[in-house]
Amino acid sequence: MNKKLKTEAVDSLFDAILCLKDREECYRFFEDLCTVNELLSLSQRFEVASMLKNRRTYLEIAEKTGASTATISRVNRSLNYGNDGYDMVLRRLDG
Repeated sequence: MNKKLKTEAVDSLFDAILCLKDREECYRFFEDLCTVNELLSLSQRFEVASMLKNRRTYLEIAEKTGASTATISRVNRSLNYGNDGYDMVLRRLDG
């Protein structure tokens, strides 16, 4: 874990997210927290991660999501060398 990321403010944010009860509460909270573009960027990265795990090509991913090859590469690097956060969540969603 990135030590620069572990702060009381980030802990508070994560606690707030963990207390959300359903998708509707997520929409309400994240629409207040993020700009539309920030939220769309986060969802795009998550979709890219899912497609990479399903062995889609960069071209397929770029065409479907509109993500740049730089974004796809960054997500791929996180999948291969990150903290396994994408893998953990994608497994839980599949299971």
